[in-house]
Amino acid sequence: MSRGSSLKGKVVEPLRDFHKDEVRLIGRSLDLPDELVQRHPFPGPGLAIRVICAEEPYMEKDFAESGIILRIIVDFANAIKKPSTLLNKVKNGMSEEEQGRLLKTTLSADLSATLLPVKTVGVQGDCRTYSYVAGLSSDKSPDWQQLSFLAQLIPRICLNVNRVVFIFGGRIKEPIADITPTFLSQRVLATLRSADNIANCVLHESGHNSKISQMPIILVPLHFDRDPLSHQPSCQRSVVLRPFITSDFMTGIAAVPGKHIPEEVVNKMAHEIKTCVPGISRVMYDLTSKPPGTTEWE
Repeated sequence: MSRGSSLKGKVVEPLRDFHKDEVRLIGRSLDLPDELVQRHPFPGPGLAIRVICAEEPYMEKDFAESGIILRIIVDFANAIKKPSTLLNKVKNGMSEEEQGRLLKTTLSADLSATLLPVKTVGVQGDCRTYSYVAGLSSDKSPDWQQLSFLAQLIPRICLNVNRVVFIFGGRIKEPIADITPTFLSQRVLATLRSADNIANCVLHESGHNSKISQMPIILVPLHFDRDPLSHQPSCQRSVVLRPFITSDFMTGIAAVPGKHIPEEVVNKMAHEIKTCVPGISRVMYDLTSKPPGTTEWE
């Protein structure tokens, strides 16, 4: 019906060829209400695009070495005590100033690094890439400035990683070697809708909605905190918060808690999702800029 009306000149579709930032400029020029103009972009395919579906863990031949490089970076202060070929590779990817900053960061941060066996989309030049996710965790309260520095450094040195997340809930003690098989079922989509609703309600109630350009909430097939000796199957999933700041949606940065968005707002999102949404193992926070990551995970 709308197509027929469009051909007759009754329906005009002026926004089809504009980018997200240009649509907002048009909205302001038309004096549309701020709650419409500043509304976060919604993915065309729907929330389903934010479910990372998989049957098996993503573990290529480079998985083990990538994990070692990741741990060298995050434990650099101790790693430099034991020279190795991979340590030299890490050092060669940094300037002396960056090595000094990384040494200072890793002396105080007390972080654990876990390479996660899922692939997400990134961007290098004009091409899309699919690579691993690096997970950082700690028993201490996160220092978001230190985490942001590591999120910039890790993908540049460890080229098989295009995304870095902080994992709430304490240090990850066991590696993740399998996933929860995940498909677009009604139950899976309901889980994502619940998490998405909680996060966006918390953001809206905080009054910081306009400070964030877009906030994808992603469901990933990862079940943490399982004792490998118990042989407990992977049956839960985890949620990723992705508050993102951009002026043109072509490049952008992750919103840094304590700088762009209050820490208590982020902590409330994570707590309410973990306690109110059934079947959620952990909540994570995406710290990746664009590039190397994209706004969405898929």
